[in-house]
Amino acid sequence: MADVRDAVTRAHHEEWARVVAALTRRFGDLDIAEEAAAEAFATAVERWPAEGVPPNPGAWLTTTATRKAIDRIRRETKRDDKHKEAQLVHDHTPREPPGALDDDRLRLVFTCCHPALAMPTRVALTLRLVGGLTVPEIARAFLVAESAMGQRITRAKAKIKAARIPYRVPSAEDLPARVAGVLTVLFLVFNEGYLASGPGTDPVRQDLTAEAIRLTRLVRALLPQDGEVAGLLALMLLIEARRPARVSAHGELVALDEQDRGAWDTTLIAEGHRLVRERLAAGVPPGRYQILAAINAVHTSARDIRDTDWSQVLALYDQLARLDASPVVALNRAIAVAELDGPEVALAVVDRLEPKLAGYHAYHATRADLLRRLGRGQDSRAAYDKAIELAGNTAEVAYLTRRRDQLA
Repeated sequence: MADVRDAVTRAHHEEWARVVAALTRRFGDLDIAEEAAAEAFATAVERWPAEGVPPNPGAWLTTTATRKAIDRIRRETKRDDKHKEAQLVHDHTPREPPGALDDDRLRLVFTCCHPALAMPTRVALTLRLVGGLTVPEIARAFLVAESAMGQRITRAKAKIKAARIPYRVPSAEDLPARVAGVLTVLFLVFNEGYLASGPGTDPVRQDLTAEAIRLTRLVRALLPQDGEVAGLLALMLLIEARRPARVSAHGELVALDEQDRGAWDTTLIAEGHRLVRERLAAGVPPGRYQILAAINAVHTSARDIRDTDWSQVLALYDQLARLDASPVVALNRAIAVAELDGPEVALAVVDRLEPKLAGYHAYHATRADLLRRLGRGQDSRAAYDKAIELAGNTAEVAYLTRRRDQLA
């Protein structure tokens, strides 16, 4: 039974987006696609323990989901026309024209990321339909109530249906205007995988990070000269390269300064560095993702945390702040300030961010570390307590708890 449960979980991680995308292409309805996919997985939970895990779980799930979708359409329309029923059974959906990237999941991403939808809605819908996250997981990531998130996703699917938003990769002339929103969503999907927000999930969701990287590679194939696409791919690769050293055998987050750099994936680092160098050589002013990739290139170039070129990191954050003056960028910049000018100077910067970041666990974790370095144990403990209260990732909670308990 444990093996079957693991097989269902693995299939959900690996096949959910593929099943939903295939049904969306065929039936043109996100509601039908999502509900039929969910029913197929529920059927797998019931039948696989008795019948065994099929040799090709993805094909089994897609076939089962297709039957569930057809049954639902028949129930709702009460069709008597045998010819129409035969059309449901056989897939006559026209494929993309020759030369287009033939990937159902990429089409699904562009559908979820249509500019007619608000950006938070695009992210939520992509996390649900492409990432396979549950509504409670997405609600936690957005810090909203489950009921509100469920309504947001339902309204988004209804809007796509009512507006007849096409399920396709945009034409070449429309791509540049659409790609920025897609990159934002893909990066947020990657982040949810790299540091999962749900307390009941694995602390790192490799299926999400791998899918985000795969889809970003496809977008890069569509727009090979786009600097921000290349920058995002480089950023993802350089972050993903550190994943093997990020969580300890005991399930605790390992901070950058404590990681075994020998465990980092050198192949991914080499590819990420190559992309960063290519963008620098292009001589074009970099965008947000290219600067973030360059910051991570500095970190992954250092053989030891003591070898990190913090002055370069700070200069890059200064450049990023001119493009993105968000409080999160200012918080990350303060970490570099602490290394160059000391924790007291950095703490003054961080304290000014409190009105905007009071509900963000990383703000309190950063502040706790700076207070610890200044010898203010009681204040540091209080900041750790607040960070632990707000953090949802189990590995991060374990790390923060240990750091708090180490205080005298």
